[in-house]
Amino acid sequence: MSDLRSLFRTLGGIFILVGFITLICLVVPLYFGEYGSNCKYDAITPILITSAVFFCFGFPFYYLFRKADHANYKSAMITAALAWIIVPAIGIIPLILIPYNKETLVHMSPLSAFFESMSGWTGTGLTMVDKENLIPYTLQFWRSFIQWIGGVGVIVLTLSILARPGTGSFVLYKGEARSQKTHPSVVSTVRTIWWIFLLYTIIGVIALTIIGFVTSDGMTPWESLNHAMTAIATGGFGVTDDSITSFGAISQIVILILMVLGAIAFAAHYDLLKGHIKKFLSDVQFKAIIALIIMGVIGLTYINLKLPEVNGNILYSLKISGFQFTSAITTTGFQSVNVIGSPEGWSEIAVLILACAMIIGGAAGSTAGGIKLFRAVLLYDGVSWRIKRATSTPHRVFVHKLGDRYLKNDEAMDLINEAAIISFIWVIFLFVGIFVLGVVYINEANYRLSDIIFEVCSAQGNAGLTTGITHMGMPSIAKIMLIFNMWIGRLEIIPVIVLVRSLFGLKRNIR
Repeated sequence: MSDLRSLFRTLGGIFILVGFITLICLVVPLYFGEYGSNCKYDAITPILITSAVFFCFGFPFYYLFRKADHANYKSAMITAALAWIIVPAIGIIPLILIPYNKETLVHMSPLSAFFESMSGWTGTGLTMVDKENLIPYTLQFWRSFIQWIGGVGVIVLTLSILARPGTGSFVLYKGEARSQKTHPSVVSTVRTIWWIFLLYTIIGVIALTIIGFVTSDGMTPWESLNHAMTAIATGGFGVTDDSITSFGAISQIVILILMVLGAIAFAAHYDLLKGHIKKFLSDVQFKAIIALIIMGVIGLTYINLKLPEVNGNILYSLKISGFQFTSAITTTGFQSVNVIGSPEGWSEIAVLILACAMIIGGAAGSTAGGIKLFRAVLLYDGVSWRIKRATSTPHRVFVHKLGDRYLKNDEAMDLINEAAIISFIWVIFLFVGIFVLGVVYINEANYRLSDIIFEVCSAQGNAGLTTGITHMGMPSIAKIMLIFNMWIGRLEIIPVIVLVRSLFGLKRNIR
């Protein structure tokens, strides 16, 4: 019972805070005039309704259970799992009530809206919409805004404003799949994270806007705002039909830098901003992502030389391969080429390389998705250590080093075991998604197996790159499967398993 009280209080605090930040979006319809008799649709009322629904759940939960005990690890996991499905569920209201096409005035179905909302909040970027430039300004900003908030996390946002120092804050912080700290206090850590995130967002908006003023193929201030928000959040929602294909090389370079910054751990950014350059450059996850980008780009550049549109042009191949691999490894989802997965597009091996990049993802403690670089490094080191032990004398003493940190044997094995278990479960759910979509599209000639693998990796890796499978008319079972993949991908599996076990335990107790 105490766990339930703690859960309801925390959920209440989350809903209250999300309700208040939802009101920020009112600025957009007021500025662009998306209300009243001069507009064919009303964008203000849906935002107000969304905020009101969050308040209706939030205030009773928070104040009825405000004296509840601090959350323990189990209740924190359940809270995270529920928050990351309830918040996107309420977040469908603007997507349902505001037409997604301001010319035809058509509205999304509830399931498509839930897909779009889950994709936004989890920072995935897969979208039901095929003409983003026709989305009303309010919906454009709503999609970018929920990716920006979701990139860091709704629980992290709540802790930065409502939480007090203590063990309860720490377990909630871990419940949202985070562990790195910039300060001894979790509250100070999450506030530092938000300041860093806000700083990079502002710099990105300013840089893209200036480029738009001085070049003919840059972004407008509105496009700069939205793309900077979703780039640093490694989300990938855009406000143009072709992602960022139509923008010039300078704008794409800025977007690329923002994507990489978003995929680097906030603890490393803190070292950088404090002037600890050497410590930043020696961060094991930073070195890993740079190494993977270099190797992946070289490999893709070579493979894509055979594409008809490339025609052996190594610089053009480097441009499109570099951007797309970086977008995949950072799990952002921006596309600088129109076609990736069709028979006329990239080869199956190129598609699978991008899929592997989306599985690995960015750094733990960043806004990126995937299994995370920290676990990939641990698994690589674990294999290396195991081979060395198998080929050495029985009495040899091994030194386990992770970056500049020396580990005891038990500590090293615990970290490797945890990484292996999470990665194994992650891959199991990945294969479930591939199987379901494979059955759905078994007779569909337009999609190859590599395309299906790519789409599921994109959803569960919270990446957003697509081979064209994701669209408004896709079968409902495929939408539901990818929604599930996005949800578990954002939470890194364990909170979902704890929630399911708790629900079955509750059912047994009721019987």
